[in-house]
Amino acid sequence: MKRLLVLTLSIAFVGLLTVSCGKKQAAVPAPGPEGPAGRPMPGGPMPGGRLEPIRVGALFAVTGPASFLGAPEKRTVDMLVEQINSRGGGINGFPLQVIVKDTGGSPEKAMSFAKQLIEEDNVVAIIGPSTSGETMQIKNLCEENKVVLVSCAAAEVIVKPVAKYVFKTPQKDSQAATLIFRTMKDMGISKIGVVSGNTGFGKAGKAQLETLAPTMGIEIVANEVYDKSATDLTDILAKVKAKNVQAVVNWSIVPAQSIVAKNMKQIGLDVPLFQSHGFGNVKYAEQAGEAGNGILFPAGRLLVVDELSDSDSQKPVLAKYKAEYEARYDEPVSTFGGHAYDALMIVIKGLETAGETDRAALRNAIEGMKGFVGTGGVFNFSPEDHNGLTLDAFEMLTVKDGKFVLADR
Repeated sequence: MKRLLVLTLSIAFVGLLTVSCGKKQAAVPAPGPEGPAGRPMPGGPMPGGRLEPIRVGALFAVTGPASFLGAPEKRTVDMLVEQINSRGGGINGFPLQVIVKDTGGSPEKAMSFAKQLIEEDNVVAIIGPSTSGETMQIKNLCEENKVVLVSCAAAEVIVKPVAKYVFKTPQKDSQAATLIFRTMKDMGISKIGVVSGNTGFGKAGKAQLETLAPTMGIEIVANEVYDKSATDLTDILAKVKAKNVQAVVNWSIVPAQSIVAKNMKQIGLDVPLFQSHGFGNVKYAEQAGEAGNGILFPAGRLLVVDELSDSDSQKPVLAKYKAEYEARYDEPVSTFGGHAYDALMIVIKGLETAGETDRAALRNAIEGMKGFVGTGGVFNFSPEDHNGLTLDAFEMLTVKDGKFVLADR
Protein backbone atom coordinates (compact mmCIF):
# COMPACT_ATOMS: atom_id res chain seq x y z
CA MET A 1 0.00 0.00 0.00
CA LYS A 2 2.85 2.37 0.90
CA ARG A 3 4.57 1.55 -2.41
CA LEU A 4 1.38 2.34 -4.30
CA LEU A 5 0.99 5.66 -2.47
CA VAL A 6 4.62 6.66 -3.16
CA LEU A 7 4.25 5.74 -6.83
CA THR A 8 1.02 7.75 -7.12
CA LEU A 9 2.59 10.84 -5.52
CA SER A 10 5.66 10.54 -7.75
CA ILE A 11 3.57 10.45 -10.91
CA ALA A 12 1.57 13.44 -9.74
CA PHE A 13 4.75 15.39 -8.98
CA VAL A 14 6.23 14.66 -12.40
CA GLY A 15 2.99 15.73 -14.03
CA LEU A 16 2.98 19.04 -12.16
CA LEU A 17 6.65 19.59 -13.04
CA THR A 18 5.96 18.95 -16.73
CA VAL A 19 3.06 21.39 -16.77
CA SER A 20 5.15 23.96 -14.92
CA CYS A 21 8.06 23.61 -17.34
CA GLY A 22 5.68 23.74 -20.29
CA LYS A 23 4.26 27.04 -19.05
CA LYS A 24 7.73 28.43 -18.50
CA GLN A 25 8.86 27.51 -22.02
CA ALA A 26 5.73 28.97 -23.56
CA ALA A 27 6.68 32.39 -22.20
CA VAL A 28 9.67 32.60 -24.59
CA PRO A 29 8.65 31.23 -28.00
CA ALA A 30 11.27 29.27 -29.93
CA PRO A 31 12.46 30.77 -33.20
CA GLY A 32 10.40 29.82 -36.22
CA PRO A 33 11.03 30.35 -39.93
CA GLU A 34 10.13 34.02 -39.62
CA GLY A 35 11.64 34.61 -36.18
CA PRO A 36 9.98 34.16 -32.76
CA ALA A 37 6.53 35.58 -32.25
CA GLY A 38 6.32 38.78 -30.29
CA ARG A 39 10.06 39.59 -30.44
CA PRO A 40 11.80 42.15 -32.67
CA MET A 41 14.90 39.95 -32.99
CA PRO A 42 15.48 36.18 -32.72
CA GLY A 43 15.90 34.10 -29.62
CA GLY A 44 15.79 34.86 -25.95
CA PRO A 45 18.21 34.92 -23.03
CA MET A 46 20.78 32.13 -23.03
CA PRO A 47 22.72 30.76 -20.02
CA GLY A 48 24.67 33.53 -18.34
CA GLY A 49 22.28 36.20 -19.59
CA ARG A 50 23.67 36.17 -23.13
CA LEU A 51 21.33 36.82 -26.05
CA GLU A 52 20.85 34.29 -28.81
CA PRO A 53 22.61 35.64 -31.92
CA ILE A 54 21.13 36.57 -35.26
CA ARG A 55 22.26 33.82 -37.61
CA VAL A 56 23.32 34.51 -41.20
CA GLY A 57 24.62 31.76 -43.49
CA ALA A 58 27.59 32.15 -45.85
CA LEU A 59 28.60 29.87 -48.74
CA PHE A 60 32.15 30.55 -49.93
CA ALA A 61 34.63 28.60 -52.06
CA VAL A 62 37.34 28.92 -49.43
CA THR A 63 39.30 26.05 -50.94
CA GLY A 64 39.50 24.60 -54.45
CA PRO A 65 39.99 26.28 -57.84
CA ALA A 66 37.78 29.25 -56.93
CA SER A 67 39.59 29.96 -53.66
CA PHE A 68 40.88 33.29 -55.04
CA LEU A 69 37.25 34.34 -54.65
CA GLY A 70 36.09 32.52 -51.55
CA ALA A 71 39.12 32.88 -49.29
CA PRO A 72 39.10 36.71 -49.23
CA GLU A 73 35.31 36.60 -48.89
CA LYS A 74 35.56 34.51 -45.73
CA ARG A 75 38.36 36.61 -44.30
CA THR A 76 36.33 39.76 -44.93
CA VAL A 77 33.28 38.34 -43.17
CA ASP A 78 35.34 37.12 -40.20
CA MET A 79 36.74 40.63 -39.80
CA LEU A 80 33.34 42.33 -40.07
CA VAL A 81 31.63 40.01 -37.59
CA GLU A 82 34.36 40.66 -35.03
CA GLN A 83 34.05 44.42 -35.55
CA ILE A 84 30.26 44.42 -35.33
CA ASN A 85 30.10 42.34 -32.17
CA SER A 86 33.02 44.11 -30.45
CA ARG A 87 31.31 47.47 -30.68
CA GLY A 88 28.75 46.21 -28.16
CA GLY A 89 25.48 46.83 -29.91
CA GLY A 90 25.70 44.10 -32.52
CA ILE A 91 22.57 44.41 -34.67
CA ASN A 92 19.81 46.22 -32.81
CA GLY A 93 21.35 44.93 -29.57
CA PHE A 94 21.73 41.30 -30.71
CA PRO A 95 25.07 39.65 -31.51
CA LEU A 96 25.73 38.51 -35.07
CA GLN A 97 26.75 34.96 -35.98
CA VAL A 98 27.75 34.13 -39.56
CA ILE A 99 27.86 30.39 -40.21
CA VAL A 100 30.39 29.88 -43.01
CA LYS A 101 30.39 26.73 -45.16
CA ASP A 102 33.27 25.96 -47.53
CA THR A 103 31.73 24.74 -50.80
CA GLY A 104 35.02 24.27 -52.61
CA GLY A 105 33.26 25.81 -55.61
CA SER A 106 30.96 22.78 -55.95
CA PRO A 107 27.30 23.46 -56.86
CA GLU A 108 26.34 20.15 -55.23
CA LYS A 109 28.00 21.09 -51.95
CA ALA A 110 26.42 24.52 -52.15
CA MET A 111 22.98 22.93 -52.38
CA SER A 112 23.62 20.57 -49.48
CA PHE A 113 24.98 23.33 -47.25
CA ALA A 114 22.17 25.72 -48.21
CA LYS A 115 19.59 23.16 -47.11
CA GLN A 116 21.44 22.72 -43.83
CA LEU A 117 21.60 26.47 -43.21
CA ILE A 118 17.89 26.86 -43.90
CA GLU A 119 16.50 23.75 -42.23
CA GLU A 120 18.88 23.20 -39.30
CA ASP A 121 20.52 26.54 -38.58
CA ASN A 122 17.40 28.62 -39.28
CA VAL A 123 19.38 31.48 -40.81
CA VAL A 124 17.61 34.69 -41.66
CA ALA A 125 19.65 35.11 -44.86
CA ILE A 126 22.46 33.58 -46.91
CA ILE A 127 25.36 35.50 -48.45
CA GLY A 128 27.34 33.99 -51.32
CA PRO A 129 27.97 31.64 -53.00
CA SER A 130 31.23 32.70 -54.59
CA THR A 131 30.46 31.48 -58.11
CA SER A 132 27.58 31.83 -60.53
CA GLY A 133 27.14 28.08 -61.03
CA GLU A 134 26.69 27.55 -57.30
CA THR A 135 24.31 30.48 -57.03
CA MET A 136 22.09 29.22 -59.82
CA GLN A 137 22.02 25.81 -58.12
CA ILE A 138 20.53 27.20 -54.91
CA LYS A 139 18.52 30.12 -56.29
CA ASN A 140 15.19 28.26 -56.46
CA LEU A 141 15.76 26.67 -53.05
CA CYS A 142 16.09 30.07 -51.40
CA GLU A 143 13.14 31.43 -53.33
CA GLU A 144 10.91 28.50 -52.36
CA ASN A 145 11.88 28.78 -48.68
CA LYS A 146 11.59 32.59 -48.70
CA VAL A 147 15.16 33.02 -47.48
CA VAL A 148 17.03 36.14 -48.59
CA LEU A 149 20.02 35.31 -50.78
CA VAL A 150 22.63 38.00 -51.50
CA SER A 151 25.01 36.39 -53.97
CA CYS A 152 28.67 37.32 -54.38
CA ALA A 153 28.68 35.97 -57.95
CA ALA A 154 28.48 38.11 -61.07
CA ALA A 155 26.35 36.42 -63.75
CA GLU A 156 23.37 38.56 -64.65
CA VAL A 157 21.04 35.55 -64.84
CA ILE A 158 21.16 35.47 -61.04
CA VAL A 159 18.90 38.51 -60.93
CA LYS A 160 17.41 38.51 -64.41
CA PRO A 161 14.61 37.67 -64.36
CA VAL A 162 14.12 39.02 -60.86
CA ALA A 163 13.43 36.46 -58.14
CA LYS A 164 11.72 37.94 -55.11
CA TYR A 165 14.26 36.84 -52.48
CA VAL A 166 17.45 36.83 -54.58
CA PHE A 167 19.93 39.74 -54.85
CA LYS A 168 23.59 40.06 -55.84
CA THR A 169 26.44 42.48 -55.20
CA PRO A 170 28.89 42.25 -58.18
CA GLN A 171 28.24 44.52 -61.13
CA LYS A 172 26.28 43.04 -64.06
CA ASP A 173 28.14 41.17 -66.77
CA SER A 174 26.18 43.06 -69.43
CA GLN A 175 27.61 46.30 -68.02
CA ALA A 176 31.11 44.81 -68.04
CA ALA A 177 30.70 43.76 -71.68
CA THR A 178 29.37 47.21 -72.58
CA LEU A 179 32.39 48.97 -71.07
CA ILE A 180 34.77 46.55 -72.80
CA PHE A 181 33.15 47.22 -76.18
CA ARG A 182 33.14 50.99 -75.64
CA THR A 183 36.84 50.86 -74.84
CA MET A 184 37.47 48.80 -77.98
CA LYS A 185 35.64 51.33 -80.13
CA ASP A 186 37.77 54.11 -78.65
CA MET A 187 40.85 52.05 -79.62
CA GLY A 188 39.60 51.44 -83.16
CA ILE A 189 39.01 47.72 -82.58
CA SER A 190 36.11 46.03 -84.38
CA LYS A 191 37.17 42.42 -85.06
CA ILE A 192 37.71 40.23 -81.99
CA GLY A 193 38.12 36.73 -80.65
CA VAL A 194 36.30 35.46 -77.56
CA VAL A 195 37.48 32.64 -75.29
CA SER A 196 35.51 31.59 -72.22
CA GLY A 197 35.51 28.99 -69.48
CA ASN A 198 32.76 26.37 -69.31
CA THR A 199 31.52 27.58 -65.93
CA GLY A 200 28.22 29.28 -65.19
CA PHE A 201 29.98 32.65 -65.19
CA GLY A 202 31.79 31.88 -68.44
CA LYS A 203 28.63 30.79 -70.23
CA ALA A 204 26.66 33.82 -69.04
CA GLY A 205 29.40 36.24 -70.08
CA LYS A 206 29.80 34.60 -73.48
CA ALA A 207 26.07 35.05 -74.08
CA GLN A 208 26.26 38.74 -73.14
CA LEU A 209 29.22 39.33 -75.47
CA GLU A 210 27.42 37.62 -78.34
CA THR A 211 24.25 39.62 -77.75
CA LEU A 212 25.85 43.03 -77.37
CA ALA A 213 28.61 42.86 -79.99
CA PRO A 214 26.41 43.48 -83.07
CA THR A 215 24.70 46.44 -81.39
CA MET A 216 28.08 48.10 -80.78
CA GLY A 217 29.73 47.49 -84.13
CA ILE A 218 31.94 44.63 -82.90
CA GLU A 219 32.36 41.42 -84.91
CA ILE A 220 33.23 38.19 -83.10
CA VAL A 221 35.18 36.17 -85.67
CA ALA A 222 36.47 33.49 -83.28
CA ASN A 223 34.51 32.08 -80.35
CA GLU A 224 36.10 29.27 -78.33
CA VAL A 225 35.17 27.57 -75.04
CA TYR A 226 37.70 25.81 -72.81
CA ASP A 227 37.40 23.48 -69.83
CA LYS A 228 37.73 25.21 -66.47
CA SER A 229 40.53 22.80 -65.47
CA ALA A 230 42.62 23.46 -68.60
CA THR A 231 46.30 24.20 -68.00
CA ASP A 232 47.32 24.93 -71.61
CA LEU A 233 45.21 26.91 -74.06
CA THR A 234 47.65 27.30 -76.96
CA ASP A 235 45.49 25.16 -79.29
CA ILE A 236 42.38 27.31 -79.04
CA LEU A 237 44.38 30.54 -79.05
CA ALA A 238 46.10 29.40 -82.24
CA LYS A 239 42.64 29.13 -83.81
CA VAL A 240 41.86 32.64 -82.62
CA LYS A 241 45.16 33.96 -84.02
CA ALA A 242 44.40 32.43 -87.41
CA LYS A 243 41.35 34.72 -87.68
CA ASN A 244 43.53 37.85 -87.57
CA VAL A 245 41.70 39.32 -84.60
CA GLN A 246 42.42 42.82 -83.30
CA ALA A 247 41.81 41.88 -79.66
CA VAL A 248 40.88 38.94 -77.44
CA VAL A 249 38.29 38.82 -74.65
CA ASN A 250 38.66 36.11 -72.01
CA TRP A 251 35.67 35.52 -69.74
CA SER A 252 36.35 33.33 -66.74
CA ILE A 253 37.02 33.31 -63.01
CA VAL A 254 39.38 30.37 -62.90
CA PRO A 255 43.22 30.48 -62.93
CA ALA A 256 43.08 30.16 -66.74
CA GLN A 257 42.96 33.94 -66.78
CA SER A 258 46.70 34.02 -66.29
CA ILE A 259 47.21 31.03 -68.62
CA VAL A 260 45.52 32.88 -71.51
CA ALA A 261 47.93 35.80 -71.13
CA LYS A 262 50.99 33.52 -71.02
CA ASN A 263 49.88 31.40 -73.98
CA MET A 264 49.09 34.46 -76.10
CA LYS A 265 52.64 35.70 -75.54
CA GLN A 266 54.08 32.26 -76.31
CA ILE A 267 52.39 31.99 -79.71
CA GLY A 268 52.96 35.63 -80.65
CA LEU A 269 49.31 36.69 -80.49
CA ASP A 270 50.28 40.31 -79.91
CA VAL A 271 46.92 42.05 -79.53
CA PRO A 272 45.18 43.62 -76.51
CA LEU A 273 43.75 41.13 -74.00
CA PHE A 274 40.54 42.10 -72.23
CA GLN A 275 39.41 40.17 -69.16
CA SER A 276 36.01 40.16 -67.49
CA HIS A 277 35.29 41.75 -64.11
CA GLY A 278 36.22 38.34 -62.69
CA PHE A 279 39.87 39.40 -62.95
CA GLY A 280 39.76 41.53 -59.82
CA ASN A 281 42.37 39.72 -57.71
CA VAL A 282 45.96 40.90 -58.15
CA LYS A 283 47.14 37.29 -57.75
CA TYR A 284 45.89 36.64 -61.29
CA ALA A 285 48.18 39.39 -62.57
CA GLU A 286 51.08 38.12 -60.47
CA GLN A 287 50.66 34.62 -61.90
CA ALA A 288 50.67 35.99 -65.44
CA GLY A 289 54.00 37.68 -64.82
CA GLU A 290 55.34 39.86 -67.63
CA ALA A 291 52.60 38.54 -69.95
CA GLY A 292 50.03 40.24 -67.74
CA ASN A 293 51.21 43.76 -68.51
CA GLY A 294 48.61 45.69 -70.49
CA ILE A 295 45.63 43.44 -69.67
CA LEU A 296 42.46 45.56 -69.63
CA PHE A 297 39.40 44.78 -67.49
CA PRO A 298 36.39 46.52 -65.92
CA ALA A 299 36.25 46.65 -62.12
CA GLY A 300 34.94 48.62 -59.20
CA ARG A 301 37.00 51.38 -57.62
CA LEU A 302 38.27 49.36 -54.66
CA LEU A 303 41.37 48.25 -56.54
CA VAL A 304 42.41 51.83 -57.35
CA VAL A 305 41.19 53.66 -54.25
CA ASP A 306 44.49 55.54 -53.88
CA GLU A 307 43.97 57.12 -57.31
CA LEU A 308 40.48 58.42 -56.52
CA SER A 309 39.61 62.02 -55.85
CA ASP A 310 38.79 62.89 -52.23
CA SER A 311 35.38 64.01 -53.49
CA ASP A 312 34.49 60.47 -54.60
CA SER A 313 31.59 59.29 -52.40
CA GLN A 314 32.99 55.75 -52.23
CA LYS A 315 36.52 56.68 -51.19
CA PRO A 316 36.00 56.74 -47.37
CA VAL A 317 34.36 53.29 -47.41
CA LEU A 318 36.94 51.83 -49.79
CA ALA A 319 39.93 53.29 -47.95
CA LYS A 320 38.72 52.05 -44.56
CA TYR A 321 38.00 48.52 -45.78
CA LYS A 322 41.30 48.32 -47.67
CA ALA A 323 43.35 49.56 -44.71
CA GLU A 324 41.67 47.25 -42.19
CA TYR A 325 41.79 44.17 -44.40
CA GLU A 326 45.42 44.58 -45.45
CA ALA A 327 46.57 45.36 -41.89
CA ARG A 328 44.81 42.28 -40.55
CA TYR A 329 45.70 39.75 -43.24
CA ASP A 330 48.89 41.15 -44.79
CA GLU A 331 47.65 40.62 -48.34
CA PRO A 332 46.23 42.97 -51.00
CA VAL A 333 42.50 43.60 -50.90
CA SER A 334 40.50 42.08 -53.78
CA THR A 335 37.26 42.78 -55.60
CA PHE A 336 35.89 39.48 -54.31
CA GLY A 337 36.39 40.23 -50.64
CA GLY A 338 34.59 43.47 -51.46
CA HIS A 339 31.60 41.55 -52.82
CA ALA A 340 31.30 39.76 -49.46
CA TYR A 341 31.67 43.07 -47.61
CA ASP A 342 28.77 44.48 -49.61
CA ALA A 343 26.62 41.36 -49.19
CA LEU A 344 26.95 41.21 -45.41
CA MET A 345 26.58 44.96 -44.89
CA ILE A 346 23.45 45.01 -47.07
CA VAL A 347 21.92 42.26 -44.91
CA ILE A 348 22.91 44.11 -41.73
CA LYS A 349 21.49 47.41 -42.97
CA GLY A 350 18.33 45.57 -43.99
CA LEU A 351 17.97 44.04 -40.52
CA GLU A 352 18.52 47.39 -38.86
CA THR A 353 15.91 48.99 -41.10
CA ALA A 354 13.39 46.17 -40.64
CA GLY A 355 13.93 46.07 -36.86
CA GLU A 356 13.15 42.35 -36.86
CA THR A 357 14.34 39.06 -38.33
CA ASP A 358 11.18 38.29 -40.24
CA ARG A 359 12.53 37.17 -43.61
CA ALA A 360 9.86 38.98 -45.59
CA ALA A 361 10.55 42.22 -43.69
CA LEU A 362 14.27 41.85 -44.40
CA ARG A 363 13.57 41.23 -48.09
CA ASN A 364 11.40 44.34 -48.28
CA ALA A 365 14.04 46.44 -46.53
CA ILE A 366 16.74 45.37 -48.99
CA GLU A 367 14.54 45.86 -52.04
CA GLY A 368 13.78 49.39 -50.88
CA MET A 369 17.39 50.25 -50.04
CA LYS A 370 18.69 53.41 -51.72
CA GLY A 371 22.07 55.12 -51.69
CA PHE A 372 23.97 52.36 -49.91
CA VAL A 373 27.67 53.05 -50.48
CA GLY A 374 29.54 49.77 -50.85
CA THR A 375 32.81 48.63 -52.35
CA GLY A 376 31.19 47.73 -55.69
CA GLY A 377 29.39 51.04 -56.11
CA VAL A 378 26.40 52.93 -54.77
CA PHE A 379 23.48 50.50 -54.55
CA ASN A 380 19.91 51.51 -55.37
CA PHE A 381 17.68 48.45 -55.32
CA SER A 382 14.11 48.31 -56.63
CA PRO A 383 11.45 45.69 -57.43
CA GLU A 384 12.80 45.66 -60.99
CA ASP A 385 16.52 45.67 -60.11
CA HIS A 386 18.00 43.31 -57.50
CA ASN A 387 21.57 44.31 -58.32
CA GLY A 388 21.16 48.03 -57.81
CA LEU A 389 24.26 49.18 -59.70
CA THR A 390 24.70 51.12 -62.95
CA LEU A 391 27.51 51.25 -65.49
CA ASP A 392 28.98 54.11 -63.44
CA ALA A 393 30.06 51.56 -60.82
CA PHE A 394 32.83 50.43 -63.21
CA GLU A 395 36.25 51.82 -64.12
CA MET A 396 38.47 50.38 -66.84
CA LEU A 397 41.68 49.14 -65.24
CA THR A 398 44.93 47.81 -66.64
CA VAL A 399 47.89 45.82 -65.33
CA LYS A 400 51.17 47.68 -64.99
CA ASP A 401 54.18 45.86 -63.52
CA GLY A 402 51.94 43.41 -61.68
CA LYS A 403 49.70 46.09 -60.22
CA PHE A 404 46.25 47.46 -61.07
CA VAL A 405 45.96 51.06 -62.22
CA LEU A 406 43.34 53.14 -64.01
CA ALA A 407 43.60 52.53 -67.73
CA ASP A 408 43.70 56.21 -68.64
CA ARG A 409 46.62 57.00 -66.32
